[in-house]
Amino acid sequence: MTQPVQLKLKQASAVLGVDPKDLQNLVQFKVLHPVRRKSFYWFDNRLLLEAKVAFYLKDLLGTSTEVLARFTQVLSKSLKEDKSSKFRYVWIRSRPATGGEPIEVRIPLRNLAKELEQQLPRAVAYPDLPRGRKRPGWKREYARSLEAASVDLSGVTESQILKTIRGYRAEKKRPPEITIGGSKRPA
Repeated sequence: MTQPVQLKLKQASAVLGVDPKDLQNLVQFKVLHPVRRKSFYWFDNRLLLEAKVAFYLKDLLGTSTEVLARFTQVLSKSLKEDKSSKFRYVWIRSRPATGGEPIEVRIPLRNLAKELEQQLPRAVAYPDLPRGRKRPGWKREYARSLEAASVDLSGVTESQILKTIRGYRAEKKRPPEITIGGSKRPA
């Protein structure tokens, strides 16, 4: 990432494209370790990339928070050196406690970093507003955005909307593609 950022949890979740509660869960289960100042968690570029990798692993592998915490801890040490963020891929190897063959996971680090860079403008759409009172003029703004949405959707039927929603949900539920490759070790 080129520009340094400091985002609060809600803004970081918008950039990552995840629910704020999911990001908060990763913090509470000690998968991520953001800096805490004045009762707010702050995410910088490195931590955003760690979170992106954690969600990537969670989505693809369905790993537990304990395994995610171990992976991100190792990744965090590597990212602090700052040279690993320039790598195209990062391999994480996990060796079972019994001493068996390790499991390797290849993570497209550069692609995840590019996705974060593209999604960074989303943080502006989530300003840090105090809880409780609504800001002045919020009803007019809300009504205007509803009017604009109705104009945009004027030619779309309800069945088209439902079809699009079902397609999106089906795509999100689709299991990851798992492939098996073999290699022969020299004797």
